[in-house]
Amino acid sequence: MLYLEDLTEKIIGAAIEVHRTLGPGLLESAYQECLAQELTLRKVPFAKEKNLPVEYKGIHVDCGYRIDFLIDNQVIVELKAVEAVLPIHRAQLITYLKLTGCKVGLLINFNVQQLIKGIERLAN
Repeated sequence: MLYLEDLTEKIIGAAIEVHRTLGPGLLESAYQECLAQELTLRKVPFAKEKNLPVEYKGIHVDCGYRIDFLIDNQVIVELKAVEAVLPIHRAQLITYLKLTGCKVGLLINFNVQQLIKGIERLAN
């Protein structure tokens, strides 16, 4: 579990750098592209827009769900650029954790003045 703490710390550091550089007020897609660049610069392995098939009664169903980032096949990162994080955003990340078997997820809302107030760590 210590590795996951170190990994989430690296992800949060990268997100803070993106927010420090860009500030709030942009679209989620801009933050996603810049976070991908920052993770690459920091040599953090990730997959962006990772397909998330849903299994229903033993059958894989492709519903078009995509995880914003899957970091090192262990941490899910969901990005938002919204006025307020809603319970449905948390529920989405928790469901993604259950479907993938990942233990930790980060919900990062870039539309805040201080990014630390826009980061939530959720566990499965």
